[in-house]
Amino acid sequence: MANQSDLRAGDVQDQAQEHDPVVVDAAVSLMPINGEARPISDWVTVFHLVMVVLDPYTHESSWILNTSGRVLRNFAGADCRVAYLVTGTPGEAKSFLGPWAEEILTFADEDRYVVKALGLQSLPAIVHLDHQLNLRTQAQGWNPKEWRNFANQLSRAMSWHTPLIPAAEDPSPFNGTPALG
Repeated sequence: MANQSDLRAGDVQDQAQEHDPVVVDAAVSLMPINGEARPISDWVTVFHLVMVVLDPYTHESSWILNTSGRVLRNFAGADCRVAYLVTGTPGEAKSFLGPWAEEILTFADEDRYVVKALGLQSLPAIVHLDHQLNLRTQAQGWNPKEWRNFANQLSRAMSWHTPLIPAAEDPSPFNGTPALG
């Protein structure tokens, strides 16, 4: 067993990045704003699922709206399903997202059950679920470096091009707000 002084700086960093993988319960329901609720497992049978999770009652989520739309739009043609998950009713999601709700698949999570199942601590967030409902990667809050790392990992997994993050019109970095309200 190595003592603390035997660890290299890289070892400490690698250990800090290790965490228990999140696997979402297949029975958790996703409610599209224009349809019937279905188990989340139904949404990943053919494609992975990439969602930007927003709270319509916070400034922070509104600040990232156009940035997140640009990122989701970039991956819309890849082998993944892109979507918004809004912590409100279907009507609140439509109102908050405006035209984005027409362009991008949108789910409502009024009671934040999906947010809890994903293990999120901070919103806005972006998450990538695979066919087995493993949370492959995520970024919480708006840290351009973390979102760029997320996009790079997703691009490699999907064999797709990576969007520019940050772009000139993107907001300055900020911490998110509590995911559970």
